[in-house]
Amino acid sequence: MKDSDFNAVVLDKREVAPGLYILRVAPEGWRLPAFRAGQFAVLGLPASAPRHPLSDPEDEPPREKPLIRRSYSIASSSRDSEFLEFYLTVVRSGSLTPRLAMLEAGERLWLGPRISGLFTFDGVPGDVNVVMMATGTGLAPYMSMLRTHLDADQPRRIAALHGARHSWDLGYRSELIAMERAHPNFTYVAVVSRPDEEPVPWGGEVGRLQDLWRRRVVGARWGVELSPENCHVMLCGNPEMIEEMIALLGGEGYREHRREDPGQIHVEKYW
Repeated sequence: MKDSDFNAVVLDKREVAPGLYILRVAPEGWRLPAFRAGQFAVLGLPASAPRHPLSDPEDEPPREKPLIRRSYSIASSSRDSEFLEFYLTVVRSGSLTPRLAMLEAGERLWLGPRISGLFTFDGVPGDVNVVMMATGTGLAPYMSMLRTHLDADQPRRIAALHGARHSWDLGYRSELIAMERAHPNFTYVAVVSRPDEEPVPWGGEVGRLQDLWRRRVVGARWGVELSPENCHVMLCGNPEMIEEMIALLGGEGYREHRREDPGQIHVEKYW
């Protein structure tokens, strides 16, 4: 592929931890379409692009031509019209993330002109509380939602629960802590599953996201008994977490949300 076939450029790349990074991409010669917080865009690179050293070697290059294309949730606010931000991890056996991870500021790639997805606030009533639960880079759509919708004056409360193995894998932690301090109606809870591997003792929550729900951590902080009548739950990330949470919530009367059958559980599956 010729460089002229690309239509976007990397504005900035920030490494959160080895193999975990934040990428800002801007269109070249065209304008980003309007989108809703929580939606996704498509990125692309050719199979000839180099792979990250942390990735597994490929037996043979992908047969996708002329570009390897994948969808990724947008982390930037829908109010930003000049760039899109993505929160990505190197999937060792993946085709595209190991190549995207090698890009640096000023390098070019392909960005799909359409933005899609149904994992938004559209199906969430404005007067109910919202608990966002994410593992790893499943936090990305929530960052877009929070950056777009979080308002200190709104009546409902919003909580973001983020799970990772280690504290250094908790991307956006500083920004989320700042959001919590600036917005009395917002709660941020981080949980790590391998506290014994922390170089400095971890003083936060320990375990998995499911454990936070079982321990009623959010309800205790808000002084509210959460129920399907006053709370919607959003799930994004590891399929095991999602399936277990759907079962847990189902036992408490929550139902999966569908257009034709509205419920209180909103799911985005990355895998």
